[in-house]
Amino acid sequence: MKRALVTGATGEIGSRIARRLAAEGLRVHVHTHRRMERAEALVEEIATAGGNASVVSFDVTDPEDSKRALDRLLSEGPIQVLVNNAGIHRDAPMAGMDFMQWKAVVDVSLSGFFNVTQPLLLPMIGTRWGRIVNISSISGVLGNQGQTNYAAAKAGLHGATKSLARELAKRGITVNAIAPGIIDSESTRALFDRAAIERLVPMRRAGRPEEVADLVAYLVCGDSGYLSGQIISLDGAMT
Repeated sequence: MKRALVTGATGEIGSRIARRLAAEGLRVHVHTHRRMERAEALVEEIATAGGNASVVSFDVTDPEDSKRALDRLLSEGPIQVLVNNAGIHRDAPMAGMDFMQWKAVVDVSLSGFFNVTQPLLLPMIGTRWGRIVNISSISGVLGNQGQTNYAAAKAGLHGATKSLARELAKRGITVNAIAPGIIDSESTRALFDRAAIERLVPMRRAGRPEEVADLVAYLVCGDSGYLSGQIISLDGAMT
């Protein structure tokens, strides 16, 4: 049974991804940092549905904490599927943004990508097969007012995705990023009413978390072995 790690798995998108990969027959390690109760409930839900999952807790911004947790996972064998989904927002116009608002977002989305991905690479390479999917954002493609920090982190993730894909292409490992647009969630419902969504999105609706999970499943479990180094916009034709 292949093993998958999904970071930030307690949010609406992350939990959908974890459920879907478990339904595809992977053993899923559900990552959390501060939401242990949610992670345990998700693992129980996956088990009830006949899947295989467990909780792993660490701070993706802390390289030592990440490595300790990942070393424990690797003691059971390589992780061949990695979904880097952890991310945070600290939105503000840059003129009023302080350094910690900048640093917190970059630390999770970009440094967190390195802290989680790098320790898993050599064991993954040893199997000659792997799938890495980075969850980005339309902000990293288009930019967005009040999100200079977030857009910069996600755009950096795009460069890392393309570069790592080239490094690993000969090893049977694909690396891709998904850049969702407006995805229906508690946070987006607070920001965008129906009129705003219809104005911004040509398809005139928000995306669904399960649509992100479906695309992840295709990249991980589908016949997608020749697809690598791509930034795939999932945004209802916004880009």
